[in-house]
Amino acid sequence: MGIDEDVLKQLEIHQKSEITEHHIYARLADRVGHAENRRVIEEISKDELRHYHIWRRHTGREVKPDQWAIWKYCWICRIFGLTFGVKLMERKEEGAQISYEHLRGVVPEAEAVIMEENQHEAALLLLLDEEKLHYTGSMILGLNDALVELTGTLAGLTLALQNTKLIALTGSITGIAAALSMGASEYLSTKAEKTDKNPLKAAIYTGITYLATVLLLILPYLLLENYYICLGCTLIGAVAIIALFNYYISVAKDEPFQKRFLEMAGLSLSVAAFSFLIGYLLRTLLGVEV
Repeated sequence: MGIDEDVLKQLEIHQKSEITEHHIYARLADRVGHAENRRVIEEISKDELRHYHIWRRHTGREVKPDQWAIWKYCWICRIFGLTFGVKLMERKEEGAQISYEHLRGVVPEAEAVIMEENQHEAALLLLLDEEKLHYTGSMILGLNDALVELTGTLAGLTLALQNTKLIALTGSITGIAAALSMGASEYLSTKAEKTDKNPLKAAIYTGITYLATVLLLILPYLLLENYYICLGCTLIGAVAIIALFNYYISVAKDEPFQKRFLEMAGLSLSVAAFSFLIGYLLRTLLGVEV
């Protein structure tokens, strides 16, 4: 019995997706130095190619891979890490599994493909081992402290000083000093805990995350003149940083996004609002004019 045109189109979409992901995983495997990670990626690549051949037997057609998707995901893995890139692709594949369900009665092999997508690849992904994910706690510490402390500091300074260059200067000094302090504290804390983490690496992850956040939050005060607009841009930037970081963690570590995002954003904005009020009160009480 022949396959109708709608089902055939669905099969070709899956076929294109499988051959594209085969090429992505094959390229990633060539660039992975960690032996276990390379083995995991090679296994997934082979599975995707086998799935492609399953769909091809039913369509009777060769399908070319999506070159844009190959380029995009390879660069995502380079910039954000292997685990994030691979799990982001697997999230996209979860949507394809819904479509697979409709093929069960038409394509006998669809059941086996669904089982493999749900079990085998998920098991392989659990084996991924990437250094930066072991130091997520250190990065969260640096990011969260920088966001809470510096948004509060900049909000207070905005009302107290009302001069973008002075605010940027004071904020930079405060931020750099705090980054060094946080890095040193994380080093001592990690060393005292006697975990598998390297204290120096933990300190570097914390310090660099803190410094990068400081630079992004202060940037509006270096580029713009109106200090209220600068503060608004800084707060928007803080929320954007929180959203991006939490999205990264939600994908890479399979953790819920919304709760952590709302918690961090609410804390940072509350501290900023309170500090803004403190800056106004101190300026008024002390009669400071800049």
